[in-house]
Amino acid sequence: MSAPMSTVAPPSDSVDSAVAAEALGVLRELTGRPDAVFREGQDAAVTALVERSERALVVQRTGWGKSAVYFVSTALLRRRGAGPTLLVSPLLALMRDQVAAAARAGIRAVEISSANATEWDDVAAALAADEVDVLLVSPERLTNPRFREEQLPGLVARCGLLVVDEAHCVSDWGHDFRPDYRRIRDLLGTLPPATPVLATTATANERVVADVAEQLGAGGVGVTTVRGPLARDSLRLGVLRLPTDRARLAWLAAHVGDLPGSGIVYTLTVAAAEETAGLLRDAGHDVRAYTGRLDDADRKEAEEALRENRVKALVATSALGMGFDKPDLGFVVHLGAPSSPVSYYQQVGRAGRAVEHADVLLLPGPEDLAIWQWFATSSMPREDHAAAVLTAMADGKAWSVARLETVADVRRSRLELLLKVLAVDGAVERVQGGWRSTGRPWVYDGDRYARVARTRETEQRAMITYAKPVDEARCRMAFLQEALDDPTAAPCGRCDVCAGPWYPTDVPQGAAEAASAALDRPGVELAPRAQWPTGADRLGVEVKGKIAAGELLDPGRAVARLTDLGWGQRLRTLLGDDGVGGTVTLDLEAPSLEEDPDAAFDVPVQRSLSDVPPDEELLRACARVLGAWDWSERPAAVVAVPSRRRPRLVTGVAQGLARLGRLPYLGEMSLAHGGPTGGPGGNSAFRLAGVWQRLVVGPELRSRLDELGAVPVLLVDDLADSRWTMTVAGRELRLAGASRVLPFALALTA
Repeated sequence: MSAPMSTVAPPSDSVDSAVAAEALGVLRELTGRPDAVFREGQDAAVTALVERSERALVVQRTGWGKSAVYFVSTALLRRRGAGPTLLVSPLLALMRDQVAAAARAGIRAVEISSANATEWDDVAAALAADEVDVLLVSPERLTNPRFREEQLPGLVARCGLLVVDEAHCVSDWGHDFRPDYRRIRDLLGTLPPATPVLATTATANERVVADVAEQLGAGGVGVTTVRGPLARDSLRLGVLRLPTDRARLAWLAAHVGDLPGSGIVYTLTVAAAEETAGLLRDAGHDVRAYTGRLDDADRKEAEEALRENRVKALVATSALGMGFDKPDLGFVVHLGAPSSPVSYYQQVGRAGRAVEHADVLLLPGPEDLAIWQWFATSSMPREDHAAAVLTAMADGKAWSVARLETVADVRRSRLELLLKVLAVDGAVERVQGGWRSTGRPWVYDGDRYARVARTRETEQRAMITYAKPVDEARCRMAFLQEALDDPTAAPCGRCDVCAGPWYPTDVPQGAAEAASAALDRPGVELAPRAQWPTGADRLGVEVKGKIAAGELLDPGRAVARLTDLGWGQRLRTLLGDDGVGGTVTLDLEAPSLEEDPDAAFDVPVQRSLSDVPPDEELLRACARVLGAWDWSERPAAVVAVPSRRRPRLVTGVAQGLARLGRLPYLGEMSLAHGGPTGGPGGNSAFRLAGVWQRLVVGPELRSRLDELGAVPVLLVDDLADSRWTMTVAGRELRLAGASRVLPFALALTA
């Protein structure tokens, strides 16, 4: 089938004058401003939707007023007797902003999301009474069985306008592709004939525009594209390259107060957001951390604090994503670069929407490239995982995610993403009690995933080019425009390349010392496992429920997380990729999904060059962690977890701590049945099965424990990923007579 016709909207002066006049009147009513006028292209899009019932794709810069198009169109269509607008919107934060904006505009808007489940019956009643003008739902809601069966058919039948916000998410090629958005193509096919459709985005290059237009035009329907220039005259862009994480944090602590107004400091990891916020608070700045770990109420309160300028900044991961609206946002700083210029443009576009000047600064870090690797493949299922899931589900029964974890060795966040991909491809469906196979054949589309992977790699290289020093770069804004295929790209005259660096480059000594002190402070809690994984018995491990009190570990400690600044960076270099060329799990955040806002992702890190004994600096850091440990009972002996990859390092740390603490070193535990199987990553059930009965208390170690009696034991390992190695080893020590087991690791992966 040939691609649907895509046309460019006519200029504003050629639109139907009667509709344009009515639309202008509505705009002035909704804004409360008698002098309000449409921006170039807004009235053309409204006319296409209202007068001609077309499908329109609006690609315009942030702050252009895309929401005005669907609010005005909704008001006009409702006057003509149309049903409510169905607005598919990606984030709860975006929903909150739009509901508030609609209320100010006199439009009755409500949402259905996981955050207001107690209000769903009231929303349904309001819809039935035709008291709703706009219903906002997330794309994930389209997979919810109750919503899909009880609400969606009636909504589709009555829908007066369908709006797909942040429409680049529809495309595989978009920087923020989401599998659930692909359901929208199926939704389009169920709309009554001549139902107008509006898709909006600020971040789409020609490839994405063509892909989205093709999906909007499914069935041969024509699509009108309204596209404008993407340059942001209010933004002053810059890139400051500093040699270390200490220097970057010190610069920020010294100079964030000089940035205009209030703003956002973006980081790539949860740990970096929390550490940076703590350091800035210690330096006297009123900031808050904002990550997917916050519950919805805390997120909303933090957003309001920034909107009302009660804080200088939110230090945020991408959890503060699309749709956060603060027109007077004065600055955006990135500690670490996003993985593509398009994604970067999307984030920095939050600044300067309603102010003349806003500052945007990128502080790239050496760890960026390792973190980007996850983003390059985040939406791509592995063929072996898909095959395992589909084979298990061939029985036609409903499978819970927990049960599926026993057939595919993949972390839950990745497994849920795989199920979404299979669902939008029609191979499985979400039902009460979990997921069920549809029986439709499914073929792994390796070619498509390979093409997307190559595109992601190209975007990464482009981001590296963008982040070059001033003397090697070209206009920053023009570069971003060209990445979005904007034909109006031209030197901006404001960025650090065009006009010279506008930001200070000095790192004051006092700030550097404070940053170093904070980053050199080791020690994070290692929480013990308290529950056996669901379904472990299906993998031959006959345990379930809570771990018995006599087999539990005490809360432990580690020097740092691998995602931490400071010691985390050093340990990542020391420990590398666990010596197997695989991955470790870092607590990164992709743009948040409604159902799983804080997933952990697999990210390759630098390979460890060799197994080396610990140096004195590392041992001193370990000793500082032990010195600050508020244990209820001091350990009386030290035992090491046997390591096949880094025996000199693990044994050296255990012996060193025994020496420093004047404790007996009892030796290593023993390997049985060939030792643990598997590697970092994967899910709890498989990780437990991989170590179960493979770490044991050997005769010599048992004899030494017997001599000491029931005493607390410090259990030492290098890396705690799933924590099942520590859990099983500690259980064996408890069963062999240890009164307590206190786990200690050099690093945590998350």
